[in-house]
Amino acid sequence: MSQKEISRRQFLQITAASAMGIVLASCTAPTPTPEPTKAPAATAVPTKAPEPTKAPEPTKAPAATAAPTKAPEPTKAPTAAPKLGDTLIGKLEGPEVLRDPAQFPKKYAEAPMLAELVKAGKLPPVEKRLPDPADIMVIKPLKEIGKYGGNWRRGFTGPADHENGNRINSTDKILFFDYTGTKIMPCLAKDWKLSEDGKTTTISLRKGAKWSDGQPLTANDFMFWFEDVYNNKDLVPTPFFEMQINGKPCTMKKVDDFTISFVFPDPNYQFPLILAGSTAIGAGHATRGAFGTYGGGYAPAHYLKQFLPKYTPLADLEKKAKDAGFDSWKSLFKNQYSWALNPATPTMTPWKTVTPINTPTWTMERNPYYWSTDTEGNQLPYIDKITMTLAENLEVLNLRAIAGEYDIQERHIGLDKLPVFLENQQKGNYTVRLDPALNGSDITLHMGNAYEGDAEIAKWIRNKDFRHALSMGIDRDQLNESFWLGVGTPGSVAPAESTIYSPGPEYRKKWCTLDLKAANELLDKIGLDKKDSEGYRLRTDGKGRLRLEMTTVSGQFLPYTPAGEMIKQQWKKIGIDVDVKATERNLAFTKSANDENQILTWATDGSEMIYLFARHVLPVDAAECHMGMAYAKWFASNGTQGKKPEDPEMLRAFDLFRSAPGKPEKEQIEIAKEIWKIIVEQQWSIGTVGQSPAFMGVRVVKNNMGNIPARQANAQHARTPCSSHPTTFFFK
Repeated sequence: MSQKEISRRQFLQITAASAMGIVLASCTAPTPTPEPTKAPAATAVPTKAPEPTKAPEPTKAPAATAAPTKAPEPTKAPTAAPKLGDTLIGKLEGPEVLRDPAQFPKKYAEAPMLAELVKAGKLPPVEKRLPDPADIMVIKPLKEIGKYGGNWRRGFTGPADHENGNRINSTDKILFFDYTGTKIMPCLAKDWKLSEDGKTTTISLRKGAKWSDGQPLTANDFMFWFEDVYNNKDLVPTPFFEMQINGKPCTMKKVDDFTISFVFPDPNYQFPLILAGSTAIGAGHATRGAFGTYGGGYAPAHYLKQFLPKYTPLADLEKKAKDAGFDSWKSLFKNQYSWALNPATPTMTPWKTVTPINTPTWTMERNPYYWSTDTEGNQLPYIDKITMTLAENLEVLNLRAIAGEYDIQERHIGLDKLPVFLENQQKGNYTVRLDPALNGSDITLHMGNAYEGDAEIAKWIRNKDFRHALSMGIDRDQLNESFWLGVGTPGSVAPAESTIYSPGPEYRKKWCTLDLKAANELLDKIGLDKKDSEGYRLRTDGKGRLRLEMTTVSGQFLPYTPAGEMIKQQWKKIGIDVDVKATERNLAFTKSANDENQILTWATDGSEMIYLFARHVLPVDAAECHMGMAYAKWFASNGTQGKKPEDPEMLRAFDLFRSAPGKPEKEQIEIAKEIWKIIVEQQWSIGTVGQSPAFMGVRVVKNNMGNIPARQANAQHARTPCSSHPTTFFFK
């Protein structure tokens, strides 16, 4: 199959909101990044990426599998766009993946540190470590052929921050998105094909590709994952909804040593999109291993078999687990599966862990068997090492970034500190860039719709009018000015209007505009009309004040706790009391998994591509869900686990979501819009402010870094910053 755009406008230029009307008049303009040094004599580097071969037109498949029509022109920026916003939001650009073997390099080179190991007899020659010449992933760098060496310095916030490394290393995915976030590209698989009836997706692997320990990657690794990991109920008790169609499971079949087919009983025209997205099956072995959810579609059979009872006597395995300090073989297996925790775990990523994430310094070094080169045959990555230094909190991390201690950092950089970053650019020898996202809300109040810890509270959380009143009691403009410097867009969880799935501009504001009078009237109407001496509403069971609990994730991306405290003050005007509890991310998410949160503050990142990452707006993903894990398990298990929602509108949204993959593209789009209308109307998650660069879109880059895009796609499905191919970044 050829390089393929997401259907028509799908994701309508992930970057279409390029100007976003950033209002930053009070800040100073940034110092421009110096021009990169002239590329070495690289006459063989093509000036234009080869045209992809056209995919055959399926006779019955929906338009989603056909050649895309031209995307509409992006919405024009306001005529009075601030100069600083234009400066900080650059032109979307990035490297290209070449597809034509005729343009592939004929000779290969490697990093000096690997050449020394070859010379010492500790590694085979580079041509023996790479895939077959026609199966290498060849990247045309953004600006120039880079230089080998260097240590990329970053900050991270602890063991829960594995996405900090996952996202950089996400080229271990089966399929991927290009730098625009709009085209599906080959990745670990060199090619893919969707059958005309939509039931079978076949992937072709790169012959000769090897794990980081030098063992070959073959179809056996995919079948091992499917048979021994995914279908092992001790490890994956709830099936992935992405591996189903109409509630019926997918099967995997080995065609030959380098070909695998995913076979569905009914048409599933979305599956290549699922393989390319940040999904349970599409996210890659490293990412899903770090999450501990066992997704990714493949795993190193030669290494992991020893940790399964099928291959090692259970008594021996339990002893091994106890000796290693684990409570069971399952805990040991989870540790061995994680590339971030276990340096011995083989991986297909460009860098591999050498010092684990549960230490003060998470260190990664180049994978000597990484299966990609640049256009001159230089094995990637260019950078030798990535060192992530633990920051006690976000304040420390941002202070280090301001001081110029990080080479490239987009994760955890605070938008609220943008003026300080700009003031210190020259002193810190860095440049600041903004990469806006298109998701609806950066700080979202995910309601615990399946919460049962307090019957009175649970009753009100599941009351739509109560949720409406809470939403109308929030002053989003105040939040925007306080925590987004006014650059965000107040509103619901609905995505930007420029995206193909937007339900319409009215759904950005529906139930999400400050209206204290309406909120108070609604609360009175539903029976919360009695108040205590301080004006707070009383419980209807006679047990005093109605007091909610808001769990805010501390030390992550945005000031969730201060924002929660501001909402607490705003809700005083509608008589609602709330305790704001700052909580470490792992604990907060564990509480979500157990339906113990009444309200959790988190983002809706990724939801703009709702079929690829619905977990933050609809409870369908049992891997992570903040608005009703019991419901997500019920959906994913087809009713055999979890709890069936009582809300008929949630059930209707489930039915629509389940039906979409088997529909033609036009119907998929309309279904997504209808789902969004339900989500906004029901307010299962209450949005505040979004469509901003606040969530991993404030990028600080040292001026000595090469091949850095002026702007990069900021999206979950593009695995920011991986769609920019960090393997081609280098130190000048």
